[in-house]
Amino acid sequence: MKTIQIQYYQSPCGELILGSVEEKLCMCDWVAKGRREVIDSRLQQRLCATYEESLSPVVAKTISQLDEYFDGERTTFDIPLLFAGTAFRQRVWEELVRIPYGVTISYAALAQRIDHPTAVRAVANANGANPISILVPCHRVIGSDHSLTGYGGGLDKKEFLLRLERAL
Repeated sequence: MKTIQIQYYQSPCGELILGSVEEKLCMCDWVAKGRREVIDSRLQQRLCATYEESLSPVVAKTISQLDEYFDGERTTFDIPLLFAGTAFRQRVWEELVRIPYGVTISYAALAQRIDHPTAVRAVANANGANPISILVPCHRVIGSDHSLTGYGGGLDKKEFLLRLERAL
């Protein structure tokens, strides 16, 4: 059985849990009741791993880059990522990484980008299942009417991140 090394990080808009396995980041997620159980269970099952609270080099690097991001000094991340999800979800998450800092797109546009224009709900579901918030910027996906909809950490965090990036 593998070990996911986890560490907690206090961001300016809420607490995150960071996790890595085999020198790749597999989790940067909001510490929120209800959501934690679902994400933790899915991640541990998919990776055949258990949690151990310890600081890995990749998590230490992630903390440094998150500090720079929240200080307005970083607009991209260069952390190796491990996507633990279905092939469809991984495709959505890979496309999320391509959304530039300070830019928002709709769920429909995201579905178009992955060549599944009628799969808007499935794309929204995959977006919501993203366990690597901020680095895989699901907060940059908004409603077709430009409304802030759906965010695992809560809409207040989504708004905070978009304001930080000057996308609102």
